[in-house]
Amino acid sequence: MPSGLLLLDKPAGLSSNAALQRVRRACGARKAGHVGSLDPLATGMLPICLDEATKLAGEILQGRKKYRFTVTLGTRTATGDVEGAPVETAPVPVLEREQVERVLQDFLGPQKQVPPMYSAIKRGGQPLYRLAREGIEVEREPRDIEVFELVLTRFEPPRLELEALCSKGTYVRSLAEDIARALGTCGHVSALRRLYVEPFDSEPMVTLEEIEAACRMGAPLPFVPLERALGHLPQVVLDHAAADRLRHGQPVAAGIGRAARVRLYDESGCFLGLGEAEPSGRVLPRRLFVTPLPSGRPS
Repeated sequence: MPSGLLLLDKPAGLSSNAALQRVRRACGARKAGHVGSLDPLATGMLPICLDEATKLAGEILQGRKKYRFTVTLGTRTATGDVEGAPVETAPVPVLEREQVERVLQDFLGPQKQVPPMYSAIKRGGQPLYRLAREGIEVEREPRDIEVFELVLTRFEPPRLELEALCSKGTYVRSLAEDIARALGTCGHVSALRRLYVEPFDSEPMVTLEEIEAACRMGAPLPFVPLERALGHLPQVVLDHAAADRLRHGQPVAAGIGRAARVRLYDESGCFLGLGEAEPSGRVLPRRLFVTPLPSGRPS
């Protein structure tokens, strides 16, 4: 059974879960999970964890994400994108590029964002999008997000192409609607691509077709070493005896000398998972793999 991280270039027209299931079936994985949902219309990086790698999906979820998206001004839709029916129209004022760029500056930094009704956030056990499809709208609590970069890359009113680097939990559809309002009109997302999820900004993506072909031919899958998502954590290398004790749930001496989450390796270079170091110098097991994963760390 394969265990590892694949950086899927999700195609348009598939939900994140549908893309995930195709990968899981092709690879013969027992378990699979994706990191950060993409709308069906969206394309781009969808990290997929298979089997043992699903234990660290939550760690990857914390990374910032970069998007390229197009806002079409003058029409707001029920879903905030091209899949929804128009619910509002407004004239598009005459805009200058410099004016738009000044407005974008106001969206940088920490802020509150109200999630859209068409989202997977649950209320009373029901995803909001199911309530929205029934014509039910409920109040949503604003969430803390941060926009680190927001750049106008193409200026062709009524369409604006933007690139945004933002924190987890940011809804680009809501951001696009808010930008349109700030420009004196309304709008929706007409194209959306996730360029990367940190720290995989320089990693190539793989298509569904390439994954399925590799699995049919028995070729190696293009796994990305999972611990690259954990490069901010100190690493601890254990000898085989200590690694064996740790796998049996016993703390081991590691000499870190401070409280910290750590990446754990055995002396042959295999990635064991995550541990927690204590100021006493002991390391406790936290999320360990049944079978250690090949490491991408330098020897």
